[in-house]
Amino acid sequence: MTQQIRNMYDFHVWANQTMLTHLKKLGKDVYTREIQSVFPTVSKVIAHIYVVDAGWLDMMQGKSMNEAMADSVQLTADAESKSMEELETMYVQLSERFKAFLDEHASLEETIVLDNPYAGVRETSRAEMLLQVVNHGTYHRGNITAMLRQMGHASVMTEYGLFWYAG
Repeated sequence: MTQQIRNMYDFHVWANQTMLTHLKKLGKDVYTREIQSVFPTVSKVIAHIYVVDAGWLDMMQGKSMNEAMADSVQLTADAESKSMEELETMYVQLSERFKAFLDEHASLEETIVLDNPYAGVRETSRAEMLLQVVNHGTYHRGNITAMLRQMGHASVMTEYGLFWYAG
């Protein structure tokens, strides 16, 4: 099961990179254009995925959810101030941190207690947390696809089934 979970994370990294590559082709105007949608700009969605990924890694490493959420305020400001290329580099660095952590923790089934200030206390595993990272990213890449279509642009496929053939 651990290899399947890690493969899902690899899919997440691939899908984010696929989307960023596509967005770079569309240009900065599309990336930063304000529209009435789920997020005001595509750049804010990309920054949001990054910030949430970083928060989940922090929690997997033992930081409380309250600490991770407090840290996310500054991290959001930092991520939103970056160009596509700078944020792309930050994504690569974050994925390297994730993979190093996963290499050190062969058992993703270890139980962790999450104290979510909005939903309460819950026991979960690192494997479940990693699936949350992947699911969250998939959800918001869908937002980006809808936003691009709203602006008159095609998106790019980032489905798991396509990932099977990309490697």
